[in-house]
Amino acid sequence: MQDTSKQYDDVIEKCRNLFVNKMSDYGSAWRILRLPSLTDQIFIKAQRIRGLQQNAERKVDEDEASEFIGIINYCTMALIQLEKGVVEKPDMSVDQATELYDEKIALSKQLMMNKNHDYGEAWRDMRVSSLTDLILQKLLRVKQIENNAGKTLVSEGIDANYQDMINYAVFALIHLKE
Repeated sequence: MQDTSKQYDDVIEKCRNLFVNKMSDYGSAWRILRLPSLTDQIFIKAQRIRGLQQNAERKVDEDEASEFIGIINYCTMALIQLEKGVVEKPDMSVDQATELYDEKIALSKQLMMNKNHDYGEAWRDMRVSSLTDLILQKLLRVKQIENNAGKTLVSEGIDANYQDMINYAVFALIHLKE
């Protein structure tokens, strides 16, 4: 599992760098997005990945990796929005947003390490297409919870689903690199 931790950190470093650079370019404009808007952005990225996996022809020169990075970053933004709430205008500096990004990723990584221990790194035997399908399934769950005004009877909350999507996307990026 030591390799997994290092590989996870390597993937997140690339995602974090993109997040920080976009924060420098655009500021925290994403802070105005409501959770369903972020969920829809993640859904679009996951659908694009599935399309890339199923279609032989590509009309836009982007690969799966950039879309998985987008999923990680949008899920992290959603976790921040869950904690901080939506605002009417950008309100975070690069440093504040990066600190929150790091906190949310640390929690997601800890969840991954705990599950990875219990599941015996089963993800290593999974296909990237299966990880994509699991992300899409989690998105449909999140959409249903959002439609239910955040209420669940027996299920984990939205935050756990975003964390799982982060972790599935990290696993997919590790697979794509290998």
